[in-house]
Amino acid sequence: MPYKRTQKGLTKWVAQVQVNGERKCSIFTNKAEAIAWEVKMRSGNGLPPKKQSHETGTDSLPTLVTWAEEYLDFCQKFSSKVVEEKIAVFRRFFQYVDPTMPVVELKPKMVLDYLRIQGTQRTGNAANKERKNLVAAWNWGIKYLDFLEKNPCRVDRLPAQKKPRYIPSEEDFWKVYAVAEGQDKVMLLAFLHLAGRKNEILRLRWTDVDFRNRRVCLWTSKRAGGDKEYDWLPMTDELFETLFKHRQEVAGEWVFPNPVTGVPFVSRQHWMKELCGLAGVKKFDRHSIRHLSASILDAAGVELTLIQAILRHKSATTTARYLHQLRGVRIVLNDVFSKKEKPTRAGISGRPSVRLVQNG
Repeated sequence: MPYKRTQKGLTKWVAQVQVNGERKCSIFTNKAEAIAWEVKMRSGNGLPPKKQSHETGTDSLPTLVTWAEEYLDFCQKFSSKVVEEKIAVFRRFFQYVDPTMPVVELKPKMVLDYLRIQGTQRTGNAANKERKNLVAAWNWGIKYLDFLEKNPCRVDRLPAQKKPRYIPSEEDFWKVYAVAEGQDKVMLLAFLHLAGRKNEILRLRWTDVDFRNRRVCLWTSKRAGGDKEYDWLPMTDELFETLFKHRQEVAGEWVFPNPVTGVPFVSRQHWMKELCGLAGVKKFDRHSIRHLSASILDAAGVELTLIQAILRHKSATTTARYLHQLRGVRIVLNDVFSKKEKPTRAGISGRPSVRLVQNG
């Protein structure tokens, strides 16, 4: 049966037929043409037509590829990054298992063998991420396609050594801040003071910035079900002043528009690498700044529950993973992020004098 493949925004249908043990494929712009090619290939090679039902009665359930297609259609509500990851998982999986196989024929040993190959060719972490996606897809099939409740993808995880995320020092962050210019400087401050995720900051609109009440609305899809949700976070005095000044200099609906296109940046993949190079510090990414914000709050003695609210985690366990140690004294954001001095371009080689918490 043909399956759908999307690449660079274009949807194609891949037709496939097994001839003398060899898999033959052809690509079409629509499903009808793909089905017609399969019928022609089967008849031309003396193969029996595709049966609509098996003696075993298993064909009432979909094939692996129809399962994948329906699940990926459901996943369109998630972020593009999540959808692309899931598509890539199925592409790799279907290089190992026959996508036309009925789902009831998928066995745990097949999945385990596939994951072992991934662990050998890539890493144990990568294999376990494949497992997570396949388990989620099968669980969706249990809920919506009447799959067997015994999930064949829930096999043992592979041994893995997770590399800890590098979190920069405050000193290195301010060195990078010192070499940034214009809008980039404002964006870095927003990442630090709001502890925002990449797209939450890149896609910030001026309608999300409430100067009257000194707060910012951050939108996220990183919640159960993939629904877009928002949270209001208070602006620190410094962020308020910086964004207010930035508002006078930027036209249009976006807070951080690409100066070339006028719309938000899609990724800015090499932005932080270039800034870190200019500042002469070890490379870190934008998500590391979010971790740095959490570490600064923790070091200042902020309660876990308050840090959880700032990071907008639904689970305190997730927040705890961001922190090296947990303490329990409540302080306010302004006390934490108030800086009396910041490094300048001229003084970037020296250690800046930074006060994170005002003395009582």
